[in-house]
Formats: sequence, C-alpha cells, structure tokens
Amino acid sequence: MPHSLGWYHTPTPTGFVLHLTATPDHLRGTRTLIAKSLAGAGVGEDLAHSVQLVMSELCGNAIRACGDFVPLVAEVEVESPLWRNTGGEQAVWVRLHDPYQYVLPARGGVQLNDPEAESGRGLPLMDLLAPGWRVAPTPVGKQVRCRIAGD
Repeated sequence: MPHSLGWYHTPTPTGFVLHLTATPDHLRGTRTLIAKSLAGAGVGEDLAHSVQLVMSELCGNAIRACGDFVPLVAEVEVESPLWRNTGGEQAVWVRLHDPYQYVLPARGGVQLNDPEAESGRGLPLMDLLAPGWRVAPTPVGKQVRCRIAGD
C-alpha cells in the first residue's frame, strides 16, 4: 500500500515503522506489509504468521479500547543475529503505540481452549506467542512491546 491518507510507511534497516489510521483496509495492508518485509529479511513463514497474528491482536485491542480510526504507530524489527540467544533462535520485535495511556490491556480469566468463551482469547494468545510482553506509558499514550521468537 503506497503512502496514502492515514498510512505512512517508513522502511528501516531491520523492519519498518508504520503510522496508520485504524481502518479495515489499513489493517489488511499492515498484515501484507509484515509478510513482505519479513520474507525479504529471511524470516521463516511460521514466525511471520505469528507476528501477523500478534500485530492483529494488538491493533484489535487498540480499536476496542480507543475506537475506530484511532491513530496508531506499528513497528516491526527483525532482531539482529548479534542479539540472539545462544540457541540461535530467530526473533522479531513488535511494538504498537496508541494515544490512550490509561486504557491498559487487562488479563481476564479466559483460557485459549475454553469452548464457551466468545471473546477474551487475545491476551492468553499473546502470552503464548510473545511471553513477557509489556506495556510502557509514553508522553503521548502507551506502547505495547513484545518479542516473538521462532525456531
């Protein structure tokens, strides 16, 4: 998706920074951008799918908390091989910034395998795919940060 109203993509040496307004087209474009950027960086398909899933969950949470058309800043960064653990795992950092500092993600009692749950699986999914994710307040909102590791 080229630069357009509510979409400003800046490539970085290890990924990208994307300023976007949360719309269905922009969220689809974000998933496509993740796939292309990570494939170009040599990231495996399973890890790229996990990154897409995590970013989709973070964007969905931001929209539920802040409303449609919320301005977001999404960052995806492939971890340098020099930063990797001694096991040599490949990893990607995902960050999503929204403007509401006081609306924080709240873990509920829903389990991923609860057949009765109609919602609430997103944060348990985050715990599974990006253990140790955290929320950091910023001067203009908050940023959810996580590291997603692959095999």
